[in-house]
Amino acid sequence: MNLKNILAASAILLFASCSQPEQKAEPAAAPATEQTTPEETPEATTEATEPGISKVTVNADDQMKYDTKEIRVKAGSKVELTLHHIGKMDKKAMGHNLVIINGSMDLSMFAAAAAKAHDADYIPKGEEKNIVAHTKLLGGGESDTITFDAPEPGVYHFLCTFPGHWGVMNGKFIVE
Repeated sequence: MNLKNILAASAILLFASCSQPEQKAEPAAAPATEQTTPEETPEATTEATEPGISKVTVNADDQMKYDTKEIRVKAGSKVELTLHHIGKMDKKAMGHNLVIINGSMDLSMFAAAAAKAHDADYIPKGEEKNIVAHTKLLGGGESDTITFDAPEPGVYHFLCTFPGHWGVMNGKFIVE
């Protein structure tokens, strides 16, 4: 094998070993639920503890992941949504929020507008009509709970608007 082939093989092995970081199970900083991957939990934790109220819990972590890709609620219900940032990183480096937007809104266009809204915690001014609800921007160990009325039946989107996160941190907010 010549030097060129050895270098190419070494680069491929190095890249392969770096692309899948070791994941350590860490206890959740918040008392909510155990951290899982979207494949293990396809739907957010939703409880109907009182008639007409849907309590939803979503976790976000330092690997830029929500623990769900889908949230389902009943039309006309009151939604109590809690976002837990179960990571450890500061919100300046790995901030997370959860923003629910109209289903007709293009995610990439909304995220581009949000990325420019640093002073407003990445909630873009002028897009209020497209936002159903949103949490605060959180750092590791922080939580935020918001309460809002479920909109009309349909499929909406949710995403993290911290720059660069929306591509992997997004899902469907389904109102039945």
